[in-house]
Amino acid sequence: MLRIGIDLGGTNIAAGLVGEGYRLLAKKSVPTGACRPPEEIVADMAALCRSLAEENGFSLADCAAVGVASPGAVDPEEGTVSYSANLPFRDYPLAAELSALLDGREVRLSNDGNAAALGEALAGAARGTKNSVMITLGTGVGGGVILGGKILVGVNGAAAELGHILLREGGVLCSCGRRGCFEAYASATALVRRTRERLVRAIALGIPTKMLDAVGGDPAAVSARTAFTCMREGDAEAKAVVDEYLCDLAAGITDLVNIFQPEVLSIGGGLSGEGDALLNPLVPLVERDQYTRRSAKKTKLRIAELGNDAGIIGAASL
Repeated sequence: MLRIGIDLGGTNIAAGLVGEGYRLLAKKSVPTGACRPPEEIVADMAALCRSLAEENGFSLADCAAVGVASPGAVDPEEGTVSYSANLPFRDYPLAAELSALLDGREVRLSNDGNAAALGEALAGAARGTKNSVMITLGTGVGGGVILGGKILVGVNGAAAELGHILLREGGVLCSCGRRGCFEAYASATALVRRTRERLVRAIALGIPTKMLDAVGGDPAAVSARTAFTCMREGDAEAKAVVDEYLCDLAAGITDLVNIFQPEVLSIGGGLSGEGDALLNPLVPLVERDQYTRRSAKKTKLRIAELGNDAGIIGAASL
């Protein structure tokens, strides 16, 4: 049975044909054009579904259902996007509008972090489990929670805003307006800020660091990879940045483990590309501080496996 999953982003709309066993058969993307009216964006989503099916020898009639992973606050029962910061949707009935353009095909809707978590639970790092958590380390900290094989959505569809648990009272200002959120310390954006601050300090104090050469002498050119790359080259300043970052990341993950006790907690997003350099030092920090450190059953920390396909597969499986 074929299904279509759509990962709706502020930059691109990506769609995939998903077959039996949650296997991604083909995918295609088009620019979102996020400044346009919502009706135009949804029309492009419908056209993308049709062309994806037809270019791979199928028709829309061969597809049992369509799922959409959307950023922002989503009401999956109503099929509406209540609000999305980077898209023009305000209490918009996206599922009904897309269904009408797809000959009445059933359309299900989910938050993009929740859909990615479902994808990893079904076909990725947490496959075979019933209870899992996924976090994504990117511009912010997103993610989703799967309990008993189902997405935790909450009373208003906005559950599992994992980046907005409190790490430090009165700490760094978060994009949500609160101070001290996990996201403000553990996102890729936060790592860039930390790295830049450490580099500026090193320059001011005359402390040698490979990070200066890595960015061509310009602290504004720091990326989320700068500290990890230079740490691997033996740079002490870079190692200090990574160590501080990992301590805060571990603190937030430990809280999530304590709250949900999932079988697997997977880490996705751009920073997950650091692989073992991220995971190996993280595991003992979380094991040391988690409430169940003496239990025979412990949450396994893993790097997410599906990358950008997680949202597509999760959406198709809604």
